[in-house]
Amino acid sequence: MNVVEVANGNGYTTGGIAVTVSSSSQTSGTYKLVLADATLTASGGSIGPFRYLTLVDTTPTSPLKPLIGWWDYGSSITLADGESLTVDFSAADGVLQIA
Repeated sequence: MNVVEVANGNGYTTGGIAVTVSSSSQTSGTYKLVLADATLTASGGSIGPFRYLTLVDTTPTSPLKPLIGWWDYGSSITLADGESLTVDFSAADGVLQIA
C-alpha cells in the first residue's frame, strides 16, 4: 500500500498540520484523547485533490509515524484558493477512546 501526500504549497506544508492535545483523561478504565480543531486553508492556489485525511503520531521512530486514524470524504475534494477545511475534533467524544 502506498500513501500519497498532496503537493507542498498553496497553504499546505509537506508532513501535514500539527495538532495539539487539548486534554487527555482516564475515567473508569476508559482513556480519552481530545485534540484542538485543525484548519487547512488554500492560499495562492488550490490544494488537492484529496479524499482522505490521516492522523499519525510523528514522535516515534519505530514504527515511523504510526497511524492513529483516518477520515474518508467519500470522493476527492479540492480546496480552491481562499477555501478552508476544518477538522472538528469532538470535545465530548474525543478523537480516540480506549476502554
